[in-house]
Amino acid sequence: MSRGNPTSSSLTPTDDALIAAIRTGDERALAHLYRLHWPMVSHFVLQNSGSEDDAQDVYQEGVMVFYEKVRDGSLELSCQIKTYLYAVCRRLWLKRLTSKSRFGVRLLDDEEHGPYLNTGAEEDVLAAEEQDRRFNTMSEALNHLGEPCRSLLEGFYLLDKSMQDLTAEFGYTNADNAKNQKYKCLVRLKKLFFAHYKEEPI
Repeated sequence: MSRGNPTSSSLTPTDDALIAAIRTGDERALAHLYRLHWPMVSHFVLQNSGSEDDAQDVYQEGVMVFYEKVRDGSLELSCQIKTYLYAVCRRLWLKRLTSKSRFGVRLLDDEEHGPYLNTGAEEDVLAAEEQDRRFNTMSEALNHLGEPCRSLLEGFYLLDKSMQDLTAEFGYTNADNAKNQKYKCLVRLKKLFFAHYKEEPI
């Protein structure tokens, strides 16, 4: 099975068309996907101690995991989309329930959507959670970095400002001095990032 090019016989023609359309950025395809499998996830969450709002939150997060995997070409799909989404949302809802309960959690599953543990969704959810964790940690590190380092790095990496523009904006004598300061700021940011990253519970 090739990465980013799902051709498994378990995929339906509709699944293939949806994946192809989403990959090209067709928002109508994403909206259709959302409507198509929402009843399945809503039913699952409601029968497992959740509310309609809980179901919407979990489903939106699950669809975004699927969408980002399709868009970046890393989706490896060996089942139908509905089974994959069921597995992703099941994992997300199980995590929420577990965080609220001191006791073990057992979910009621719809047999028609199994075997949900063999879809690869577990790894994809964990990867998405790890990416979010890294992003949040980087944002936290930037907040602790202070000025002018924070604005200097945001200007260069996020706003695509040139070193000439930053030299004038921050009053450096030349672009080389601005580059040296950017390097020092980047070293500080990396130290803060890894310090915060190691402290956060996994």
